[in-house]
Amino acid sequence: MRHLWNNLLRPRTLRYKLMIASVVCILIPACITISVYNYLTRDAVKEQAVLSANESLKLVDGYVTNMLKYMLYIANYIQIDPDINMILKNNAEGNPYVGDDAEYREFTDTNKITGKIGNITIVGEKCYVTILLKNGKYYTNYQAHEYNPPDLFKEPWFGEMNRLNGVQSYWVGTTPTSFQTERLVHNDYQISVARTLRGTGLDIYGYVIVTIMENQLNPVLKSISPDQETLLLDASDHILSHRDSGKIGSYFPYVKVASEAGGKDIIEIGGENYLLTTRPLGVTDWKLVSFSPYKKAIFKVDSIFQKVFTFQLVSFIVFLLLLLYLLRAFTKPLVQLGRVAATVRRGNLEVRSRIRGNDEVGLLGISFDQMLDRIKDMIAEITLTQARKRKAELAMLQAQINPHFLFNVLNSIRMKVLGRGDRDSAEMISSLSKLLRMTISQEKDMISFHEEVEIIIHYVQLMDMRQKEKVTLEVDVSSDVFLQKVPRFFLQPVIENALLHGLSRRAGTIKLRAYASERQFVIVVADTGQGMEPHQLEALHRRMLTGAAGHAVEGETGQHLSSIGLPNVCERMRMTFGDAFEMKVDSEIGQGTTVTMYVPMEAEGRSDV
Repeated sequence: MRHLWNNLLRPRTLRYKLMIASVVCILIPACITISVYNYLTRDAVKEQAVLSANESLKLVDGYVTNMLKYMLYIANYIQIDPDINMILKNNAEGNPYVGDDAEYREFTDTNKITGKIGNITIVGEKCYVTILLKNGKYYTNYQAHEYNPPDLFKEPWFGEMNRLNGVQSYWVGTTPTSFQTERLVHNDYQISVARTLRGTGLDIYGYVIVTIMENQLNPVLKSISPDQETLLLDASDHILSHRDSGKIGSYFPYVKVASEAGGKDIIEIGGENYLLTTRPLGVTDWKLVSFSPYKKAIFKVDSIFQKVFTFQLVSFIVFLLLLLYLLRAFTKPLVQLGRVAATVRRGNLEVRSRIRGNDEVGLLGISFDQMLDRIKDMIAEITLTQARKRKAELAMLQAQINPHFLFNVLNSIRMKVLGRGDRDSAEMISSLSKLLRMTISQEKDMISFHEEVEIIIHYVQLMDMRQKEKVTLEVDVSSDVFLQKVPRFFLQPVIENALLHGLSRRAGTIKLRAYASERQFVIVVADTGQGMEPHQLEALHRRMLTGAAGHAVEGETGQHLSSIGLPNVCERMRMTFGDAFEMKVDSEIGQGTTVTMYVPMEAEGRSDV
C-alpha cells in the first residue's frame, strides 16, 4: 500500500500532474459538497415538511375561521339590530300586546324577527339560530319539533353566559346534536357560540345561540393528505373536530408533549418520529393541529432530494471521465514537444516537432521549430563572425592610440611654443592638456570638489584666450569642503552661463565661493553681468522645479539665454543627492545673477548619474 502511494505521489510528466491535480481539485470539493448536501438535506427536508404542514393548516384555518366568523356575524347582527332589540326588550319586560290587533301585531313582530334571521342565514352555511329570553320566550329559524329552546337553560355550560361582558362570546365547543333532523342523518355533534342580550341598564334579558354541525368542518379536515391527520382542539387540548368522529371529545396529549420538549416540530412516540404543527385560530382560543408520521410527511420531498443526489453523482463521474480524456488530448502535443526537446538536448538539431495550430501549444511548436532553425543559422554565423572578430581585434590593437601619447605630444608642442617666446599660446596649450587629462583619464563620475574647481579654473583660462576681453575668476573656497565628493563637470554649465549670457563675452568678474554650513556646504556663483528680466527669472525657476529643458528665453538684447544648463545641473544634483539638494537663482537687471547651491555634506553621491 505504501509503495502504491509513493508511485502516485512521485513527480512524473506534466500530463500525469494535471490529471492528478484535476481529480483532486474535483473529487475533494465534490465529496465535501455531497457531505454538506446530505447534512443540509435533512434540515431542508424537515423545513419543507413543516412548511407543507403549515400551508395545509393555513388552508384549513381559512375555511374554519370564515365559518366561525360567519357564526359571530349572525350573533352580532341580532345583538345590534334596532328593530329586533326593540321587540325583544318589550317581550322581555313582559309588556303584553293590547288592542283589537294585538294578535296581529304579535304575529307581525314574530315574523319580523324570524324573517330577518332567515334572511341572514339563507345565503351562508346552514346554521341554527336561537334567540332565548329570560322569561322563556324564544325565536328560531327552525321548527319547534326540532328542539325545545327552553331546554338550553338546563345545559351545563349555560351558567357561563352570565359572566360575559358586552360583545364577548362563549364558544360552547363540540356537544351531542340537539336537533332531531340532524340526529336522523347521523350528524352526531354540533358546535355553538352564544352571546348575551342586555338592556339599557346592562342587565341580561336574553341570549343568542348560533349552532352549526361538526360535520360542516369535517370535509376540509378530510381534504388534507390521508397521511396527515388534522384536528381542531379547544384550549384544554380536547378534540372538537376530527375525520374520525369517534375521537371527538377525547384528550389529545401530544401538543403538551411538544410544548414540554421546547416547542419542537418533531416528537417521538413509541419509537417513531411524528411531525406535529399547530396554528391558533384568530377568533377564539381554539387551535388547529397537524399530526402525521415523519417518514410519510417527508417521503415525497426526500424522494426528490434522493433523485437529485443520484443525478449529481452520475454527472460527476461522467464529467470526471470526460475531463481526463480531454486533458489527455490537450496535453498530447506537449508530450510530443517534450520528446523533441529531449532529443535536442542530446545534440540533434535536425529534429522538428511539426506541431501546428492556432492555440498556445501550436504557437509554441511553431516557435520551437523556428528557434531550432535560428540556432542552426546562428551557430554557422557565429563561427564565421568569430574568425572575422579575431582579425578585427588584431587590426584595432595595431591602430590604437595611447592617450598618454596625445598628452606627451601636446606637452612637446607647448615646450616648442614656449621656446619661441609665445607664453600665451603655451599657457593655452597647457590648460587644454590639463583639461583633457582630467576629462579622459578620470573613470569615476564623482570627484573631489577641489578637482572640480581646478577644471573650472582651466576652463575660464581657455575661454579668456578665445574672447577679446578677459574675465576675472575670483575663487574663495573653504578648506572644509575640498574633499567633498561632487559630480564631475557640474559647475561648468553654471560658469558657461555666466560667461556667455551673464557677461555676454565681455569683461567682468565671476566669483566662486564655497563654505560649510552645519550639515551642508554652500556653493555660490555670482557674476557682474546684465541680469535677467523678472518674467525670464520666473520661467527659469519653473523649469528648474519641473526639470523641463530644451527651450531658450530671449532677453532684451536679442541674445538667447540657455535654459538647458541650469535646469540640467539642478536635475543632475537632485538625482545624486536627493531632495536635500537645493538650488536658487537671483537676478536683477544691471546687477548680475547669483546661483546658490546647497549640497548635503553627509550624502554619498550615486554612481549612476
